[in-house]
Amino acid sequence: MDIVVRQASVFDLDALIPLFDGYRRFYRQPSEPDRIRRFLLDRFEYNQSVIFIAKNGAEAVGFTQLYPSFSTGALARIFVLNDLFVERAARRTGAGVALLGAAAEYARGVGASRLTLSTELTNAPARALYEKLGWTRNTEFCTYQLAL
Repeated sequence: MDIVVRQASVFDLDALIPLFDGYRRFYRQPSEPDRIRRFLLDRFEYNQSVIFIAKNGAEAVGFTQLYPSFSTGALARIFVLNDLFVERAARRTGAGVALLGAAAEYARGVGASRLTLSTELTNAPARALYEKLGWTRNTEFCTYQLAL
């Protein structure tokens, strides 16, 4: 496969929807293409995230999405790599590596001090990929959530 990664735009919406749907189904969420469309349109319209799309020729095979944030401790801009997904048939082709590389390059280019991400403890393939690429698991802080 010849994987090409680039920053996505609203013109990629139709290609992104099935990828986002696959990502959500991986995390046991229902298939909701109409809600995904609205969600992505809002991200593009309000410039609230940066999405990279991986393509093999004309076929979209993966994406990653970054949300901007800040670190008071570091007094710096950071990005939360909230989503990374590669279609099953395109896994182990370099698409995930290319998407993570594009995310890191973008973040460095805009002066961010770090990328952060979370994944399920049971997602061993993703964890292995992150660690292979130099990501380190945080062992100093606990993460908590409050459902609203």
